[in-house]
Amino acid sequence: MEQKGVQLETISCTICLDLLKDPVTTTCGHSYCMNCIKSHWDGEDEKKIYSCPQCREAFIPRPVLMKNTMLADLVEQLKKTGLQAAPADHCYAGPEDVACDFCTERKLKAVKSCLVCLASYCEKHLQPHYDVAPLKKHKLVEPSEKLQENICSRHGEVMKMFCRTDQQCICYLCPVDEHKGHDTVSAAAERTERQRELELSRQQIQQRIQDRDKDVKLLQQEVEAINGSADKAVEDTEKIFTQLIRLMERRRSDVKQQIRSQQETEVSRVKELQEKLEQEITELKRKDAELKLLSHTEDHTQFLHNYPSVSALSEATDSSSINIRPLRYFEDVTAAVSELRDQLQDVLRQEWTNVSLTVTEVDVSLSQPEPEPKSRTEFLQYACQITLDPNTANTHLLLLKENRMVVYMGEEQKYSPHPDRFEFSWQVLSRESLTGRCYWEVEWRGDRVSVAVAYKNISRAGESYESAFGFNNKSWALDCKQNSFTFWSNSIQTAVSGPPSSRVGVYLDHRAGILSFYSVSETMTLLHRVQTTFTQPLHAGGFFWSYS
Repeated sequence: MEQKGVQLETISCTICLDLLKDPVTTTCGHSYCMNCIKSHWDGEDEKKIYSCPQCREAFIPRPVLMKNTMLADLVEQLKKTGLQAAPADHCYAGPEDVACDFCTERKLKAVKSCLVCLASYCEKHLQPHYDVAPLKKHKLVEPSEKLQENICSRHGEVMKMFCRTDQQCICYLCPVDEHKGHDTVSAAAERTERQRELELSRQQIQQRIQDRDKDVKLLQQEVEAINGSADKAVEDTEKIFTQLIRLMERRRSDVKQQIRSQQETEVSRVKELQEKLEQEITELKRKDAELKLLSHTEDHTQFLHNYPSVSALSEATDSSSINIRPLRYFEDVTAAVSELRDQLQDVLRQEWTNVSLTVTEVDVSLSQPEPEPKSRTEFLQYACQITLDPNTANTHLLLLKENRMVVYMGEEQKYSPHPDRFEFSWQVLSRESLTGRCYWEVEWRGDRVSVAVAYKNISRAGESYESAFGFNNKSWALDCKQNSFTFWSNSIQTAVSGPPSSRVGVYLDHRAGILSFYSVSETMTLLHRVQTTFTQPLHAGGFFWSYS
């Protein structure tokens, strides 16, 4: 079988890799199918130099080939034996493969591409590059479909130079015309320079990967620390609440025991008195029966003799010791326990806010807070949509445009009563609670408006400063007038300098405790920045000083 295989390889066309069809032999001694070699030389007509696909021997002019009858007869004999010339181990090119440029019929998969020939070769057609001395100097690379991109579209030459002026690959003719006077180097030299830059970039990337790996490990440690701390906090709070529950259970048991003990004492006292009275009733009934019997005695002497002993009555029980309190026995205990419950609820309600805030203020950060944006485009990355809460709007404020616009009205609006509504201050708060990094803009008209942020638990009733934005420790406000700005916080006024603008930008970094107000026009101008610690989520707000 091996011998037959050698015979097949010997009489196979090195172009189509099939049995020779109408075999012809060149003067250099290599044989091909008549159509295969003609097609190969047709592709070389422009150069007028024709070569052997195997040994690259050149022929000028194009040879006239005649059929090799001896090979033709041998092929016919082999065909009669049923042998085929396509080796089973050849791999044909698929849709995603680079095909051999020299296979004329079914293309085989290319194993290398030549940057000098600008062609791709299967293993069979690549062999001359290993055997022929001139071809050995060619640059072979992994198969590529983009070889034609190495050809200059203007001159048709291989692009082996690089124009640094235009940052593009060129051929050796380009510096003569369109790239004349440009800074040009060989592609190899530019590749060397770029390779150094590439290696430097790789080093930087690898260093960043190492840094990020360290950060990931730190974050993982933070996750473990958070989980451990949270688990311990849950365990500890469970113990505390269990202790509280047990304490309440003991107090409940104590109260129950005291009630039952007092109940037993009182019932015993009442029953003792009851028995005493029942005995007295029995004695009185007996005495009444004796007196009745004596009253019917006809013998006067006998009557008078027995009367003194029968008529004497025992001392009566003092009825003043009987204290009747209809439906008022242990109600005072119930009232006392009820009052205790109300007090505990008040304490829990007040302290629960502190507990919740303590939980929400847990902060994990590996680095310093991110810098504040500079341009409006950067600010808008943190833009949030603000809608106003009708339940907070003073009755002189009218909300429009899906609660995104507010107008001061002389007449009161017919709003339903609500505990969140500002009663006397012409103010309104947003629905959204603001945490993290947020940015929003406020357009205003009129004589005077305050752009503000506030905690949700700011006072809603009363005419005092407790409810006005900027006049307490629960709100911050920028007072906007036609030609000036003033900042208010906790009733402290701060003069602000900046260009007048009908648009104010507000930037909040809740975690970093930063609140900034900007005058927005063609540029962003910082008016005032607050650095503090926010203990609750904030809400955007507006305060109206006069008609708009």
